[in-house]
Amino acid sequence: MDYITVQQAAEKWNISPRLAQQYCADGRIPGVQKFGTAWAIPASAQKPADPRKEKAASPSITAPLEEAPSHPIPMPLLNGPFLPGHCKEYVESIPEAQLRDIAWAEYYYFSGQPEEAARIAELYLSYEELSLRLSACLIYTYANLSIGQIQRAKHTLTQIQNTLTAEETLPPQLQSVAVFAITTASVLLHLPLPQGLHSLPEHIRLLPPGLRMFALYVQAHQTYLEGDYGKSIGIVETAFAMEGQRYPIPSIYLHLAAVMDYMSLKQPEQAQAHLLRAWELARPDDLIEGFGEHHGLLGGMLEAVLKKDWPEDFRRIIAITYRFSAGWRKVHNPETGHPVADNLTTTEFAAAMLAARGWTNQEIAGHLGISPNTVKQYISTALQKLNIKQRKDLKQYMLR
Repeated sequence: MDYITVQQAAEKWNISPRLAQQYCADGRIPGVQKFGTAWAIPASAQKPADPRKEKAASPSITAPLEEAPSHPIPMPLLNGPFLPGHCKEYVESIPEAQLRDIAWAEYYYFSGQPEEAARIAELYLSYEELSLRLSACLIYTYANLSIGQIQRAKHTLTQIQNTLTAEETLPPQLQSVAVFAITTASVLLHLPLPQGLHSLPEHIRLLPPGLRMFALYVQAHQTYLEGDYGKSIGIVETAFAMEGQRYPIPSIYLHLAAVMDYMSLKQPEQAQAHLLRAWELARPDDLIEGFGEHHGLLGGMLEAVLKKDWPEDFRRIIAITYRFSAGWRKVHNPETGHPVADNLTTTEFAAAMLAARGWTNQEIAGHLGISPNTVKQYISTALQKLNIKQRKDLKQYMLR
């Protein structure tokens, strides 16, 4: 049998060498063999199927949902098992007008269009049905961070946090949805949980399956913030092990949590694998918001992986990062007293995050694909902007 290299396969299939290598590592190419650190690919091998063009066994764009709860499903797109590349079709297929509206708001949010997301979500901020109202409030809160309407974001965040006291008697399923919304709103802003709030793990089993996956991402994120990176990875792996169907949006966020963990453990190869899996799920539907939100926590992985092979997508993601992080800091910094730096470029911040975690200039340079002198310049500029003198002082201005 004749074999070709990863580079030759990438040219043949019109993809990046990095993605071809990931296909090999994931076992998606029959007959591939590994020799040392190199892959040998059968010359006759076909490019693995693009998930955007895969068809389900049935004409439906999604497999049957599990038995529906007695109330409308919150965050219907987050809970949607759509095929990558069919996100908008899935939204259009939702028969109930109100659920479809919320799903469109989710789509606009997760595709980096916060103004349109907020416009739709605002219509449901006072909606009678709690699960749809909480869905709208979550979307509206986070969309307004990027829009720069911080007072609106804070007001709606408070509305979410007060749900359990405002609603004195809730059935167990709705109580679980409320705990999910409150925990999600707090954890992703790196804020302390409200006192007396029930633990999210106690309620996960009562959530619809897609929300259950996203709740495990929230739990993994919280565990990451506590510094237990190995346990956080375990939560991510548990989520994927229990996944009956593929829920693209929760899966994207779970993979991003794994990138955060592996970069914190200084294991960039594993981090890269998870980033590429997230990107493979997100790119067909342009669901790029999560990458922009997580930029500072990903340890320069966007610069290392996406910037070269997908420069236009990288540019749009970084634009999201600047908008979202500016609003995020205006809520997080005053609430916590932890002054996350707001005057660094995204590349300066990525380099400073790695330096604060003990990476040398040489290691940062190798990871980001730039020279050690350029890294030194980034770090020096960050120190100057933050008015500090030593690398060890960077940590107080970085994300955890």
